[in-house]
Amino acid sequence: MSKAIPASVTRLIDEFSRLPGIGPKTAARLTYYLLRAPEEQSLALSEALRELKANTRFCSVCYNITETDPCEICADDSRDAGLICVVEEPLDVIAIDRAANYNGRFHVLHGAINPMEGIGPENLRIQELISRVENTPVREVILATNVGLEGDATAMYIHQRLRGKVRLTRLARGLPVGGDLEYADSVTLAGALEGRREMDAG
Repeated sequence: MSKAIPASVTRLIDEFSRLPGIGPKTAARLTYYLLRAPEEQSLALSEALRELKANTRFCSVCYNITETDPCEICADDSRDAGLICVVEEPLDVIAIDRAANYNGRFHVLHGAINPMEGIGPENLRIQELISRVENTPVREVILATNVGLEGDATAMYIHQRLRGKVRLTRLARGLPVGGDLEYADSVTLAGALEGRREMDAG
């Protein structure tokens, strides 16, 4: 950065640049916007970030992000505890929960198997899912990983580990290959849930 830019400004630009989808120009725009904004707006952002880190944790049951443990979905007795939808990220929970025809519970893996990035099964919440199936009365696991190499590899690995222990289904292929669940519309997701199919070894 230029010496004409104060170190504190440079630092914030650098921190914004580390966020996904934000390049150096966008980071600089955000930084200069906050410089011009009323002080209370910048302080509110700072306080929101502090509260985010201080108050959130992972649910000990499904590993979704929550402020209470267990999370509201796991604690809701009206939801079907025998039906678990396995997703890659917390944003996927929001996307599927918007589909009004799903009333089960969730399990968040926090990623997908990706050897190129050094992410193996041991880096995900897969063992916790297996323990959950083995120790609670689960009748069906819906594998709702993203459609693509990593999501399919993750679904197949889980299928191999849980085969014979529980009914395993996969979301129908109404979802675009390479697309992320968080960007799918509610109608597409509802159709994918309705059209889920049995997992097979192929």
